[in-house]
Formats: sequence, C-alpha cells, structure tokens
Amino acid sequence: MIGFLRGKLASKAPPILMLDVNGVGYEIEAPMTTFYNLPVIGTEVLLHTHLVVREDAHIMFGFSSEADRAMFRTLIKVNGVGPKLALTILSGQSAEEFHRCIQNNDTQALVRLPGVGKKTAERLVIELRDRLPDMGEPVDASVTSSGTVARINNPKQEAISALCSLGYKPLDATKMVQNVNNEGKSCEDIIRLALQGSVK
Repeated sequence: MIGFLRGKLASKAPPILMLDVNGVGYEIEAPMTTFYNLPVIGTEVLLHTHLVVREDAHIMFGFSSEADRAMFRTLIKVNGVGPKLALTILSGQSAEEFHRCIQNNDTQALVRLPGVGKKTAERLVIELRDRLPDMGEPVDASVTSSGTVARINNPKQEAISALCSLGYKPLDATKMVQNVNNEGKSCEDIIRLALQGSVK
C-alpha cells in the first residue's frame, strides 16, 4: 500500500489532481476539503493516499490530513458506501463535522449531501457510532503552502463541473453556483461557498 506521495502539483481539476513524483504523474482523486488547501501549480505537496484496486482500474485517493484518510477508510467499510460516496461525503463536510453528525445522530445534516438518502444516513449513524477514528489528533497541514490558489480560465464553469462529478445533478449544481457571489473567486472558493449554502 502507498501511504503517501510527495511531489509537485502538476494540475488540478476537481475532483482530480495530478502529482508529479520524480517525473511520474500520479492521477489522484481528492475531496474538496483537500482542494481548498492546495497551493499553486508547481509547488511541492504531500498527500496521504489510499489505493483502491478493482478489476478494471487502480484508483488513487489523496487527502490533506491523516484524519480525512482515516475517515475515508472507515466510511468505505460501511455497507452500501463506496469510495465515490465516501469522497462526496468528505467534500461536503470535514472529517470533524461528519464526526459530530454521527455523535449527535444528526441524520438531517447527512441527507443534505448528494447520494445520501435517509436509509443511508441512518445506517451511517448506527454502524459508525462506536467505531469512528479518533478526532483528537491535530490536523496534519502538510499539504498547505504559502501562496494563493492558481487562477483558472472559467472558475464558475469548473465549479459546476466539479459539483457534477461529486454527484449533484447539472441543474442543481448550476443553481448552487449561481446562488453564491462568485465574482473574482477561484473554483475552489466557489465550490466551498456552494457546498456551505446547500447544507444550511
């Protein structure tokens, strides 16, 4: 198992980023909570990784903190929750926020996430109540770096595309982006505001 990758950020188009590790480009899927912390293209970052091996593909998932990776690994052990849904959950909530939802039996907050229905929310609360990873450890901010997020050509359209990749319907994703003030903001900032608005 590959525990982490350290390399230069080659590209980022949520939910996929490319990491150049000594001349080898690793395509990595990551939650939006990780994208929010990514530095400019060309900067060195460290991502905690989890490799999913399927018959038709090997998919690498990357996280800015060990807490997020631990939560991802816990989520995919729940019946009916695959890697894509786990990534969606961690894009809509931080590991700490999800932990609070489980502890408080807050299924209402969970069903606001795309792909999480009432039954899935209830199953998450029941199955994870006693086996969530410890959230007491400090968050590893190794992915962060000084500098601003790189500007992209059409942040609004990129945000809509990313939300669709996370499971939102195109019409819903468009409405979510239109409901936020996106002037002068990066794709990551627009997605963050859109997701925050959807769970209020």
